[in-house]
Amino acid sequence: MLIGRSPDIAPSEITEESVYLRRREFLAALGAGVALSAGVTTPVHALDRTRQDKLTPYDTVTGYNNFYEFGTGKDDPARNAHTLRPRPWSVVVEGEVEKPGPYDVDDLLRGMTVEERVYRHRCVEAWSMVVPWNGVPLRSVVDRLRPTSKAKYIEFITLQDTEQMPGQRRAILRWPYTEGLRMDEARHPLTLLVTGVYGKTLPNQNGAPIRLVIPWKYGFKGGKSIVRIRFRETQPMNSWRRSAPNEYGFYANVNPDVDHPRWSQATERRVGTFFKRKTLPFNGYADQVASMYAGMDLKANY
Repeated sequence: MLIGRSPDIAPSEITEESVYLRRREFLAALGAGVALSAGVTTPVHALDRTRQDKLTPYDTVTGYNNFYEFGTGKDDPARNAHTLRPRPWSVVVEGEVEKPGPYDVDDLLRGMTVEERVYRHRCVEAWSMVVPWNGVPLRSVVDRLRPTSKAKYIEFITLQDTEQMPGQRRAILRWPYTEGLRMDEARHPLTLLVTGVYGKTLPNQNGAPIRLVIPWKYGFKGGKSIVRIRFRETQPMNSWRRSAPNEYGFYANVNPDVDHPRWSQATERRVGTFFKRKTLPFNGYADQVASMYAGMDLKANY
């Protein structure tokens, strides 16, 4: 059993957004790490290329979401996700791995450094945010679980419970929501298992208590409220590809040269702004991640 500290933060310890923003400016000037109000060292990561972007306000990050388990409207998750019970929470580890079994989510992450990373979070509908996520590098969890040599992919399965997630009573997708990554993608230092945002505990509507963030991919790759991690030899079938294979692929790398069948992906609009901007390949992280796809046809492997 892995050992870890709870990511919960008491309301009295929450840093106000204005203070948080000033702290980031100070850190950017110093190039140094700092302690969150909860006492966890959180370095401003060297791979972060978005520190100068204006952060999307907390109320927008937590009030404008895609989380169909709570409804298809952007404000449905914030309104309906109070039914989710994020504690206690177990994550089952299985498949091609040396340390399978059920893990309490806090034990799964215990002893790992929580990092602050500010990512361009881009959804599939040509809108984006700049979000300061808090979490642990997925690779640190993967390495401690010790996948076997057969493990080429990781599948992430999220909660299926129509009482807690009333949106699952509608056959919008085949539940539970499932996503997957290639092993090198999972172990890339930009990939996070997220437990918080803006230094606060992750709200239900954002995927509490634990979710994925892969910043060079479209938002649907970031499975929320994860309950099962499966190490696989073969590529898993992710939910949106199963539902609409002509629209959604396995890789979902942000690519302005590949349009969605129903809209252009060449430009995007930051939530809260009027003007659009050019979409960047790999969401602006090409220098860090493009080498993983060298030689691949990114239009065919969308």
